[in-house]
Amino acid sequence: MYRKEKSIQLKSSSAALYNNLSVLRPPGRQLACFSAVHGPSLSLVSAAPDGLGFCHRQLQAKEGGMAVSPSVLTQAAWCVLPSRILLVLTSQKGIQMYESDGSIMVYWHALDVTEHPPAQAVFARGIAAAGGRFICVGTSSGLVLVFDIPAKGTNITVSEVLEQHRNAITDIAAELGQAPDGAGDLVTADDAGTLCVWSTGEEFTLLSKIPAFGCTCSSVKLWNGIVAAGYGNGQIRLYEAASGLLRAEVNAHARWIYALDLAPQTGKLLSGAEDSFVHVWKLSRNPDTDDVEIEHCHAECVTDTQVCGARFCDPEGNSFAVTGYDLSEIFRYGR
Repeated sequence: MYRKEKSIQLKSSSAALYNNLSVLRPPGRQLACFSAVHGPSLSLVSAAPDGLGFCHRQLQAKEGGMAVSPSVLTQAAWCVLPSRILLVLTSQKGIQMYESDGSIMVYWHALDVTEHPPAQAVFARGIAAAGGRFICVGTSSGLVLVFDIPAKGTNITVSEVLEQHRNAITDIAAELGQAPDGAGDLVTADDAGTLCVWSTGEEFTLLSKIPAFGCTCSSVKLWNGIVAAGYGNGQIRLYEAASGLLRAEVNAHARWIYALDLAPQTGKLLSGAEDSFVHVWKLSRNPDTDDVEIEHCHAECVTDTQVCGARFCDPEGNSFAVTGYDLSEIFRYGR
């Protein structure tokens, strides 16, 4: 059973964007860092060094040069690699990467506007660390850019471009548990609802492509070879990563799902949606039949709130945080 804890104030409210909450728990520290996007700015909140309060920081969308007007941020996420942690921001103009505290920008990648039809919106969205040394970022044209990240420094390069999607990328997720042999360790999702499962490496390999069924996939996670996908019709669908086979579907929410998260150590799945509800589920595999099973564990109504971000704050899933459209605070819940 989860109970509401003291909320965290933000300097600005949260925009109604998919997965609009990122949480980082630095090694050896109890309290996490949080971030949420609104317009051209990102609100960063971290525990104060004395542990008695919170430090606030605002990051603005940058264009890599002189711009007439600031662009709108579409997402932010901490990417944890074995050698370093980077804070990645996506916007209408490009992709920016910072040191984890937001103090120093280490890389800027401008989107190629000429690749898009004149009437089409241009933006980047969908961020995930993958394969130990890569950061993958999606674009509105359906491309997934693979950045090769050095252990230190700014010599970041685009090592590959994945071209399987025909619609704007909505979310990207890397394997959080122990992937079975041949199951892949990266999944990408798009506006049409198509999912692609990849094996990362010097060259990324497409393992399975899960076709769309007429509904946007807004958020996706990958755990122990299971793809968990949240959709605009309120459904959560579970697929086998290796084969793309549908193993379970749940009518989880009454409205559009905006966020999913997974606790890697326990297989708990968190879902948040426009219907003001946050649910906690438990994923598992039956040891006898290898069937994928899902169990409902907890429901929390965030009254009068269009939930747009939901994240676990620890790898066991014992606490989670929630953002809502036009709310200037982060709600926290713990056991």
